[in-house]
Amino acid sequence: MKNFSLFSLLFILLNSCVQGSNTDVMQNKPLPNIIWLVAEDQSPDWFPMYGDSTMTLPKLQALANDGVVFDNAVAPVPVCAPARSALITGMYPTTLGTHNMRTYAPGRSDGERPYPELDIPSYSPVVPNGVKMFPEYLRKKGYYTANGPKEDYNFERTDAAWNESSTNRHWRKRENGQPFFVVFNFSVCHESQIWNRGKDSLFTDPAKVPVPPFFPDTETVRHDLAVNYSNLRRLDDQVGEIISELKTDGLYENSIIFFYGDHGGPFPRHKRALYDTGVKVPLIIKFPNNRDAGQRDQRNISFIDYAPTVLSLAGIEPPKVMQGIAQFGAFKAEGNPEYTFHSSDRFDAIYDCIRAVRSKRFKYIKSFNTNLSHALPVAYREQMPMMQELRILHKAGKLNVSQDLWLSDIKPEEELYDLKKDPYELHNLAGNKDFKDTLITYREILNDWITETKDLGPIPEKELIDRFLVNGKQPELPALEMNIVNDSIQLICKQSDATLVWKQPQDTVWNVYSYPLPAGIPYEAKAERIGYRDSEIFEF
Repeated sequence: MKNFSLFSLLFILLNSCVQGSNTDVMQNKPLPNIIWLVAEDQSPDWFPMYGDSTMTLPKLQALANDGVVFDNAVAPVPVCAPARSALITGMYPTTLGTHNMRTYAPGRSDGERPYPELDIPSYSPVVPNGVKMFPEYLRKKGYYTANGPKEDYNFERTDAAWNESSTNRHWRKRENGQPFFVVFNFSVCHESQIWNRGKDSLFTDPAKVPVPPFFPDTETVRHDLAVNYSNLRRLDDQVGEIISELKTDGLYENSIIFFYGDHGGPFPRHKRALYDTGVKVPLIIKFPNNRDAGQRDQRNISFIDYAPTVLSLAGIEPPKVMQGIAQFGAFKAEGNPEYTFHSSDRFDAIYDCIRAVRSKRFKYIKSFNTNLSHALPVAYREQMPMMQELRILHKAGKLNVSQDLWLSDIKPEEELYDLKKDPYELHNLAGNKDFKDTLITYREILNDWITETKDLGPIPEKELIDRFLVNGKQPELPALEMNIVNDSIQLICKQSDATLVWKQPQDTVWNVYSYPLPAGIPYEAKAERIGYRDSEIFEF
């Protein structure tokens, strides 16, 4: 190995200072620590801060008391992988090509088919130019970023996004004083836990749980609802552990904490449905020093807004390619969205295509295949006792009109609901003459959005795959090139929007390439981009 030059030594010291600093040197302001606490498969309906007193959740209620509770937070897709693709990019899944559930199956090789009956491979959609996983921008700013245990972005993640993505992620692994962004995913309240924990002890009496009008009041329904309430108590304990650690480390007061659900609840007519039970989520944001503590916020905020908002809170201008807006921070957008947009496509091995536009007052739903039931026979969901009973009662004609709507063998082409008067969306106004103008207005708004965002939903998935893949495989990025100028190494990739990462041979974590590297040290480097295979590792 060559001896370090004075330039190389200065570079390493400066880079170490920047990466380990908790201060924005340019603005001389502390960089906030940001934590996401993500509850899988939960609607606001069952939380005390949204008015349900069935189950006490003291840790989450305390967080709500210290933060702001949002009443119109929504997911663009009512199922996890597409929704997470929106969270991590600030983009609509229908624009990315991540709208189907699931496209990328981790651990599967090129060409392997997770759904043999569909004859489609596991694949990562080739996203539009400039789209990246947003934690990459935080790392460039000097943040330590960590996630776990779930990724599930509907594409293969890039190494630039996380310092660590595993069950063991924690802010305590960062350099001393380094700002951090850490995501904690909680699966204890996932859909699967309704049947996996069906025989566990319950923390509430099934006889005392409220039953919404679209479900029959039966012993099975009440039991499954009670299981979910009990899982929320388990969630509350797990969230409480993270908050306790933040307080122990003296980080709670000055940190920004998001608590949210990754889409609507675990039950039929919740998850995978474009009704508010499927797209509306709980959201609490605790700001530094508990700013605005105890307030409620009525703004529309969608998952596409989370990435630009976090970047803005960290003093980073969101990239223009992002379709969401910064709702807080240094680059806060003027005004708030009047409408949010939602999509529903393939769920596992079953195709459908539904779109929706929502305001605080109305929701318009457009179905492109009316010959399918809203209650698609998704094999995963059919394991749930409640789902099995609903099928039996529907077939026997033992459900009332409200309970039977979702299970009908067909569905209307258009649905319009007054969310203020009909929060459960049981009375379709699409055929009501008094709402003709409203129907036309929302229909046009949705059609304009489909066009403007280049919605890929109408394109058959096999045709999309042919667009994305080359001979059945992900396209590969070109090899890196190198220039040496004044004892510094400049890395170049012909794919202009690729991200370059580097590390020393003994390291396991890739660093985001931002500045020329000092010569005289062994490195490994590569290019990466969502939807592409990484370039060959360049050793120098």
